[in-house]
Amino acid sequence: MLSKKVILTGSFGVGKTSLFNRFIFSRFSDKYLTTIGVKVNKKTININGRELSMLLWDIAGEVKQDKVPTSYFLGASGVIYVFDLTRPSTFKNIAEDLDYLNNIIPNSTTRVVGNKLDLLDQPGVDQVKAAISRPWDILTSAKTGENVEDLFHDLGKELISELV
Repeated sequence: MLSKKVILTGSFGVGKTSLFNRFIFSRFSDKYLTTIGVKVNKKTININGRELSMLLWDIAGEVKQDKVPTSYFLGASGVIYVFDLTRPSTFKNIAEDLDYLNNIIPNSTTRVVGNKLDLLDQPGVDQVKAAISRPWDILTSAKTGENVEDLFHDLGKELISELV
């Protein structure tokens, strides 16, 4: 079985832990609990007949990624960078944060994820699209589960395809 480390990172309160819990445990809680340091768990998924063990690291949110210990990022094959579609402050530094992450883990596969889709209508989504510095890869709602499985499975497919 193939095993890959994937980190969830981004500002505080964007829904990293909620995405983590929705994917691993199929659950959602409205209670906000700050992640201290890092939470690690794994989930095995099947992709085109191959098993992939995703070792998921839910990293404490910081406005600037360079405040997170570098050791948390090392060895990551995948990065899920999450921002909150309803809070502009969480998507102001996307390009800068991604440049920083790319310097630390240059060969990782990155997904930029706009979370909390359930809180916006289409005009709101269009406003966010016009305001961000880098296009997102997928929009999710940890609350409803919308696109959460797709996010992790699509990333898993790319991580496996890197080996072929």
